Amino acid sequence: MHPNLDFDAQPPAPKEPIQFAQDLELDVLLSAAAAGDRYLYDIMSAACAHAWTNDIATIRYRQGVLKDCLANPSIVRQFYAIAIEPFGRDRSWSFSLYGRDASAMVGSGVRTLQSCLDVLARLRNVCSANANSFVSQGFQQFFNTLDRDLDDAYLKAAQTDLNNLTFRSGLLMSTHIGDGGKGVGTMLRKPQPRDLSWVRRALTPGPQSFTLQPRDEAGAQAFGELQNRGLRLISDAVYQSAEHVLNFLKALRAELAFYIGCLNLKEQLARIGESIAFPEAEVGQRRFACRNLRDVCLALTMGRAVVGNDVDANSKPLVIITGANRGGKSTFLRSVGLAQLMMQSGLFVTADAFTSSLRTGLFTHYKREEDRNMRSGKFDEELVRMSVIADNIRRRALMLFNESFAATHEQEGSEIARQVVSALLDNDVTVFFVSHMYEFARAFLNDDRVSFLRADRGEGGTRSFRLREAKPLPTSYGADLYERIFAPSPLRRR
Repeated sequence: MHPNLDFDAQPPAPKEPIQFAQDLELDVLLSAAAAGDRYLYDIMSAACAHAWTNDIATIRYRQGVLKDCLANPSIVRQFYAIAIEPFGRDRSWSFSLYGRDASAMVGSGVRTLQSCLDVLARLRNVCSANANSFVSQGFQQFFNTLDRDLDDAYLKAAQTDLNNLTFRSGLLMSTHIGDGGKGVGTMLRKPQPRDLSWVRRALTPGPQSFTLQPRDEAGAQAFGELQNRGLRLISDAVYQSAEHVLNFLKALRAELAFYIGCLNLKEQLARIGESIAFPEAEVGQRRFACRNLRDVCLALTMGRAVVGNDVDANSKPLVIITGANRGGKSTFLRSVGLAQLMMQSGLFVTADAFTSSLRTGLFTHYKREEDRNMRSGKFDEELVRMSVIADNIRRRALMLFNESFAATHEQEGSEIARQVVSALLDNDVTVFFVSHMYEFARAFLNDDRVSFLRADRGEGGTRSFRLREAKPLPTSYGADLYERIFAPSPLRRR
């Protein structure tokens, strides 16, 4: 996920959800990627939440890995199936450091390491057999790490050490007799290999042994304490080793889960006929251009390909979108936010081409339904949400407005919108604003920083759902409302 950093796989807390998730219908995208797997859903949520910290190098790095995944989906799914084995319901590889004696800790740690060692060996073998099919820096680095750190000699030596730590033939310890007959200087010894010559074994006296009586509780307790004293010397080391190996597999599972989510999403889009493209992230502050950009969530919801838009707003930090109701304005606004999010997460986008500057964050201000509890008026609620955004937004962010400040009369709403947008532009924030307020749009008619888009209606109220570059009209499409509400039905015309 990163060239030289760990991936933060922590999803947003329920009490602090992603701010723009509701407005962009992000749950549709995440659910498609998760394909019913809650763990995949959380990983994709984490990737989206932390997208704004990624630089261009990280985005291109992920895109390279993702292209490899799209070219080898079955192999990547095989990698993931191996990586999640330690965490399946039929496994019990977890262990705890607290409330357990040294013997139990060593036994649990050794069993965990033995199981993980088998997983790592199989993972290395699968990777080695398919390494030539992958070209990205991320996968090549992963394969090289496995080959270097998990060669046959290491795996054999590790397996031998773990077998010794099972103590099937007992423990070999040494100790000195101290004051009061107590043992001091206890040391756990490595078992010596037995001589294979039966002659030498026959002539050499073996160690003396004795058996405790079943009812000798004091003797059993004494030997148990002696055993724990020896095992305590290695219990922490075994535990830390097992924890280290499990953490590696957890990190691998999380990073592969992101790409499995991408594969799931790509497969769903392919089934409904939606094509994808890899976006180009730019360093410049005022770059935005797209060709046939579509709303991925709308396509997933409808189950078919949807209409896209072509926009060139380079050097235009403000895009004002006007025009007919239900003409595709809100859909385009959502497609812009989703494409920006997907690009900075390292995903593909549903477009023929998409280029945009990196943003420090994404903020949305959409109209809401009336507050049923009547704690405040609709316009007051809009201002409160805008105040929260103003406290958190940073320079070079992306701000999406949808029919904002329209809960009051047009003159007041237009003036508030103009002042808010002007302040954002002065702080290098890129703004996309869907509005029916002509007074607001007219305030920017002669501003060379603004690009105007308009959703038109055809004869008879037909919609193409495409936007074109055009300045706003001073009249709204009130005829549509009149026709829908007051025009007589065919039955009444009779």
